[in-house]
Amino acid sequence: MIRGVRIEVARALVRVSLLTAMQYRASFVAEILVGGLSAFGVAAPLFLVYARVSELQGWTLDQALLVTGFFLLYNGFVSGFLEPNLGAIVDGVRSGALDYLLIRPVDAQLLLSVRRVAPVAIWELLAGFLVLGVSLGRLGEPSVASMALAALLFVSGLAATYGLWLMVICTSFWFVRVDNLRFLLGAVSDAGRWPVSVYGRGIRIALTTVIPVALVSSYPAMALLDRLDVSLVAGALGTAAAMLVVSRMVLMRALRSYSSASS
Repeated sequence: MIRGVRIEVARALVRVSLLTAMQYRASFVAEILVGGLSAFGVAAPLFLVYARVSELQGWTLDQALLVTGFFLLYNGFVSGFLEPNLGAIVDGVRSGALDYLLIRPVDAQLLLSVRRVAPVAIWELLAGFLVLGVSLGRLGEPSVASMALAALLFVSGLAATYGLWLMVICTSFWFVRVDNLRFLLGAVSDAGRWPVSVYGRGIRIALTTVIPVALVSSYPAMALLDRLDVSLVAGALGTAAAMLVVSRMVLMRALRSYSSASS
């Protein structure tokens, strides 16, 4: 019963957010165009590199495009949902507007996570699916088991990303000014557009545990290519679960320490 109520609340919040974003039509169209250019910019460097080499650390162009496709989907998730919602927490803490959310009889984490949707992300999502489709069309259709594992790892990677962003944003309850941390997180996450094996061992570990962007880009691609073993899958799922649990604990601790800026 409670789960059903949460789903209905989430749907209502997303619907209102989309209607709000589309009120200002000129801005809406401009954001969509900028999103299209941004999606093109993610894939372009890959073609420049492979114009000079046929293989990069065991990855051909078509195989690396799988990573790019998943990274575009990841970018769409971050720019369309994570950044608008979790970024608004910082503003709410500064202005005291967070008070109006916390008094509502709905789980605070749900309200803080799905209040806003940025339609600009649609281009990156569409581009991601297009790149994946083209790449798989050239490589050949993977097995059903490989596709199921890739989907599981992708969702787990998104969960880990959400947990990390939530923990970073929660620091605003104590330090308020965390904009630089948000920008730094976005910049470092950009490394996920390349196959994780092109990096050194230390960076590979960081991209799968500390800033787990490789879990949402390289790992699903590796699953489609049958390059993952059980230990890597278990590590990815464990990281996602840990991020979600710890981020929930951090948020609850932050909310208990919150004192209204408007009072």
